[in-house]
Amino acid sequence: MFSLHQLRCFIATYEHGSLTAAAEELGYAQPSVSEQIRSLEKSCGAQLFRRVGRGVVPTTVADSLRPHAERTLAAAEEARRAVQRVTTFETGTIRFGMFGTARLYAGAGLVADVLAQHPGVRVELIGQNSNEVQDELRRGRLEAAMIAVPTVTSEGMSVTPVARDELVYISADHDRLASPVTARRLSQASLVMPETTWRADDSTRIILRQLLHETGRNPMTRIEVEDVETAVELVGMGLADSVIPRGAAEQLLPRLAPTAGLVPLRPRQFDTLAIVHRAGATLSPAARLMIDLATKRIQAIAQPVNQQASPSSGTSPRTR
Repeated sequence: MFSLHQLRCFIATYEHGSLTAAAEELGYAQPSVSEQIRSLEKSCGAQLFRRVGRGVVPTTVADSLRPHAERTLAAAEEARRAVQRVTTFETGTIRFGMFGTARLYAGAGLVADVLAQHPGVRVELIGQNSNEVQDELRRGRLEAAMIAVPTVTSEGMSVTPVARDELVYISADHDRLASPVTARRLSQASLVMPETTWRADDSTRIILRQLLHETGRNPMTRIEVEDVETAVELVGMGLADSVIPRGAAEQLLPRLAPTAGLVPLRPRQFDTLAIVHRAGATLSPAARLMIDLATKRIQAIAQPVNQQASPSSGTSPRTR
């Protein structure tokens, strides 16, 4: 029989590759974590980790155990929340996932909306990138989130599109903004792009790769950075152009690149923003509150969509 305590120690050790780091994350003494791992190995009848230098490496048994351990912990957390849910919101923490770009123009307003109704709560907005936020959902560390649809793996998830945010081309060279940017022009552009850590799965880049498929080329990045603010600053310096969501451009250009401008792509391209949570989950009142407020906040900024529509990031003749 496995205990939840053992499984938490196992997952932390697996993720960190270190008993010491796992103990630090969990707030336990290192010998306690070691004992829990030994007890779990005894219950399994197999070795879960091999010592390598100052760390540990999971065995194939550990690889097989991990998804089952994560589901068990998620189910236990869901059961805990079902017992402890409250509706007063007088105190406590409200957590909600929101990827980095959306937080630029909706995050502060969303927090203000929550605190205006429930001034005694603590608010946490979690995540830098949609993939990171989705991973937190799958681990059960978040109940619900707003993320960009092209990066969503819908298996096991309930996905409700709520808004579209147009992608725009930004440049400090106004000759390049005289007309909408076609796929061929985009394929020849020198770009600075954010989200370099998640470049393979970033929703904006996925859309651009699809747009450029007909040219046989990928977007040519001259500069790679992590955050959209740095990308916009570099555009303002005239070092490269970029493609970012219109909401981010309207928020950041006046402040970070006042001489730069924007123009649509041709055909127009849109990021679809969606509310996501685990399929079949019973959402807490706090999660339902955040979903409602986040939807209203983002639809006041981006273009609302039919919530019955299937997620799509393709082109559309409709304008903002």
